[in-house]
Formats: sequence, C-alpha cells, structure tokens
Amino acid sequence: MNAPIARLFVAVTDDAVWIRIFGRANFVSSIDFKTLMSELWHKGFHHFVIDLSDCALMDSTFLGTLAGFGLKITNGGSQPKNHPIELLNANARIAELLENLGAIHLFTMASGQPAIPTEASTQESETQMHSKEEMKRACLEAHETLMEISPGNVRKFTEVTHFLGSGLQNVKPKSE
Repeated sequence: MNAPIARLFVAVTDDAVWIRIFGRANFVSSIDFKTLMSELWHKGFHHFVIDLSDCALMDSTFLGTLAGFGLKITNGGSQPKNHPIELLNANARIAELLENLGAIHLFTMASGQPAIPTEASTQESETQMHSKEEMKRACLEAHETLMEISPGNVRKFTEVTHFLGSGLQNVKPKSE
C-alpha cells in the first residue's frame, strides 16, 4: 500500500484550528488526519477550518473519516448552519463526492482566500507509518460511516466492507 500521503499543515488560534491539505487525501493519510482531529477536539478546540485549495482529490476512505468526525461532533448534523467543520475551497470533484455520498450536510462549505491568520504559526503535522491492519481498519470504519450516513451508500460499499471486515474478524476494534 504505497500511495502518496497528503501533507497536512496546522495552525491553531484561540477560536479555531486551521488545517490545509496538500495533495491527495487518501486512505493512507486518513489515519493521521483522524488522530490530529481527535487530539485537537479532546484539547478543547471545537471549530475547524479545513482548506482544500490544494487538495487534488479525496478518496472515499478519507471522506468517510472526515464525515465520521463531522457526524460525531455535530450530533448527526442536526444544526444545518452551525457546523464546527468548515470546508474551504473544495474543488468541484470533492464537492460532488460529498454530495453523492450524502455527507455534505455535515459541513459548512465556503470559498475564498485561504484564511489562516497571519499571526498563527503553521506547522506540518507528523505522518506516521501504519500497518496494513491499521489501514484496513481505517478503511472499514470510514466505509461503515458512509453507509450509516446515507442508505444509498449501503449498496455501494457492502462488498468493500465485507472484504475488509473478513480480514479483521479476530481483531478487537481499536479504541478511539
């Protein structure tokens, strides 16, 4: 599993976390992204601006990971105009994927200049090496999330989740 890893740059201010994704947001980078988001959420940060200006594409695993976090922190997306995750400058392909997979309602979509405050210090998030088992688990969880969000996704991802799950049957789920 030698896919290119998206680069994640992070800046934290008093009122928001700014994350800029460069490259292809895929299953490999989804684990580091989930870890980063979870750590920041647990530290008390509750507003995230994710700049997708330089994100060429997003695969279903990364999108499922993003949607899972969106679902978790918006309590199901029941607050349509006050989402704690803002997606900035998503290209047409990513926006269409969000719409087609039924996840767009979990986010505030915006466009404009990248808005990382000039006084914020930006640093690249560390990337870790992950085992095939960790990547399979991440893929499985992401696709299960997509199936949970939209009944139309069940047909799309049933075979994928059965395949991924079969290799993980005897493994305890990783705690979040």
